[in-house]
Amino acid sequence: MLDFKIPEQFRTINEQDDKNFILTTVDEVFNWAKLSSIWPVTFGLACCAIEMMATSATRYDIDRFGAGAFRATPRQADLMIVSGTVTGKMATRLQRIYEQMPEPKWVIAMGSCAIGGGPYFKYGYHVLKGVDLMVPVDVYVPGCPPRPEVLLDGLMRLQDKIRGREGKFKAPKWVRDYAKKIPYRK
Repeated sequence: MLDFKIPEQFRTINEQDDKNFILTTVDEVFNWAKLSSIWPVTFGLACCAIEMMATSATRYDIDRFGAGAFRATPRQADLMIVSGTVTGKMATRLQRIYEQMPEPKWVIAMGSCAIGGGPYFKYGYHVLKGVDLMVPVDVYVPGCPPRPEVLLDGLMRLQDKIRGREGKFKAPKWVRDYAKKIPYRK
């Protein structure tokens, strides 16, 4: 048998050493890393894209929320911000870009056109009546076009969802009302 004595300095942990430890789970560390470095893919289609660009400029600085590294390829992104009018021909490309994104992946529908067809809802035969018909949407950012502050609020709601503290907010009421009127909705 080996007779090993623990040195005195390692026998007890005093209160000062106790402050240097962080107790957490591996899932919480991974979720913190995910929400602190969200990389969006650029998918701006209309006037909402200008507001998305303004959000990444110095006045609003989306980078302080960890989402400033806009990617040009979906294979490097984990967030798709769909901003603007999605036409029928563009819908298949939207779905293809979503499928190319690695897991975990999230979608923000920005603007009334992306959420429910916008002003083209009633007479725009060529406009998709909401991107949630093609890809699952995690956060809806209403407005025509939504201000950069509203996009930042949507990003913070997405971060809350990643943390596991999802609120009661899903689609706005007007989106739910429009969705009931869409004839080809499943």
